Amino acid sequence: MKLNKRRRAIVIASALTAAEALILRNRRGTLLSAHAIVRCNQGHLFTTIWIPGVSLKAARLGPWRLQRCPVGQHWTIVTPVKVAELSTEERAGAESVRDTRVP
Repeated sequence: MKLNKRRRAIVIASALTAAEALILRNRRGTLLSAHAIVRCNQGHLFTTIWIPGVSLKAARLGPWRLQRCPVGQHWTIVTPVKVAELSTEERAGAESVRDTRVP
């Protein structure tokens, strides 16, 4: 009985990680990114480390993360953005603001 629950938990966790990886690949063009550009709920753009299934300084919520926005100095939900849809100025602005490397 415990084995079935454990397997189910592993399958669910694997499916969620795979879904997150597919969303990131669709938005970013790559699965792993040390400098993923993200947007917070207030529209601020900045870069952060984004690795599917791993979160060192944020709470993972599927394809979103709860983390501190270094632009507005507030806690918020962030999501990766499609880099191709950003203007040159937006991309440069986002790349100039990075969140902390380690918690």
